[in-house]
Amino acid sequence: MWCHLKQFVCSFVFLPGPPSPPPAQDVLVYICGDSAVHLTLEGLGSVSVQELGRSVREALHIPDTAQDAFAFWLCSPLLELQLKARHQPYKLCRQWQDLLYRFTEASEEDISQDEPCLQYRRNVFYPKSKELQIDDEGVLRLLYEEARGNILTGRYPCDPEHWTGLGALSLALDEGTGLDGQQFSTTLRKKKLSSFLPAHVAMGTGGLLSTLRGKSNRQTGLEQKLMDEYRKIIPPAGNSAEPTQLLHQYLNTCHTLPYYGCAFFFGEIDKPAQGILQRAKRKAVNVGICLEGVYVMDVKEKHVLLGLHFNELSWDHSYPEEQGDSHILWLEFDGDEDGTPVNKLLKIYSKQAELMCGFIEFCVELKSVSEGGAAAEMDGEGGRSPQPAEQDGSNKNAREGRRGMLRRQSSVVCSRVHSLNTISYVDNGKEIKRLKPKRAASFFTRQVSAPSYSAVQVAESLEQG
Repeated sequence: MWCHLKQFVCSFVFLPGPPSPPPAQDVLVYICGDSAVHLTLEGLGSVSVQELGRSVREALHIPDTAQDAFAFWLCSPLLELQLKARHQPYKLCRQWQDLLYRFTEASEEDISQDEPCLQYRRNVFYPKSKELQIDDEGVLRLLYEEARGNILTGRYPCDPEHWTGLGALSLALDEGTGLDGQQFSTTLRKKKLSSFLPAHVAMGTGGLLSTLRGKSNRQTGLEQKLMDEYRKIIPPAGNSAEPTQLLHQYLNTCHTLPYYGCAFFFGEIDKPAQGILQRAKRKAVNVGICLEGVYVMDVKEKHVLLGLHFNELSWDHSYPEEQGDSHILWLEFDGDEDGTPVNKLLKIYSKQAELMCGFIEFCVELKSVSEGGAAAEMDGEGGRSPQPAEQDGSNKNAREGRRGMLRRQSSVVCSRVHSLNTISYVDNGKEIKRLKPKRAASFFTRQVSAPSYSAVQVAESLEQG
């Protein structure tokens, strides 16, 4: 799991040899679950991702039908990049420090000590619908290990009913489904709750005194919940559950999380002001982007702050205008101010804003192409293509002149728009309190049909709200 990246050495390990001819060189390709594929390659400096992929798939026995499920990533605690087929990993490793200076706020010391690790993990652009069709246990286990790592580290926020069920499935996959009460307790003492539940859940988030005082009761309660879920997995008549069945259950549960399979970027947002004289502060966020939409998550609290499908937002990226300014990713969406429908802008400060903007655009185009192909296939069969539910909703909102409102709920998966420090304005341009960024061509201006988004003109010399 990439939560342990700091203990990794650089993924390219060179064996000593004679100066001429160049010897074959060792490469370590890490996979989720703290294991690695060891390869010996010639001409490492010019080996492309496409060529490397054949060797890794052969070593892992990945069938051709699932080859698109995975991609190569260069990762470190400071930056994660999914590579394209034409990329040459060795050359990108040599340029890693330049990439860190360009896309991170890390110090010179941290950059000088950072080394990337070459990982083989889920392809962001692989549809979840195709993943559900995979039956190969080896492929499912690779996907499971990655998802499990994201659950345990809190990268995938989830509610108690999710993490208890997922923890029980992990326990069943590790130890089988036949543990009795005593064996269950012994296993938890050996492996600890944090092996099956998110770290912030297993360790608690209270202060020192509250942690010491309530640790025993809290852990007992968590163990009981985990045992209750584990007992639900035990098949009738004492039969043993097939690993592929358990793996499918785990991944199917993860698929209910809208940000499953996202690429993640680092950023900060403004905290709401607590008083007139208080200095503005910022909050660290993870920004997850996938084929379905964009999700902004609180790094500390492990919950979603804002989740938007692409038909619910518009976006832009602005460069720093003066020294000390930040790159900004702008997300625009519909909201509510005291019962009045308004447009809202969220500013995400990040040197990775340019990456995020391009990533969103590519996802939108890819999704549009895939949906267009599916519609054409349906038309070719002589049937009328049914409209997806979300398109029905957006068309209805277009007639009403608004997109659907985001609902406030207690689940960690749902948006918390009320906790965001956003810029609000109305459609007619009156009451705009801050300057709206100039928007480049986006999904909404490229649509053939009439978009549901109503553009707002830029206003000059506006006061800060």
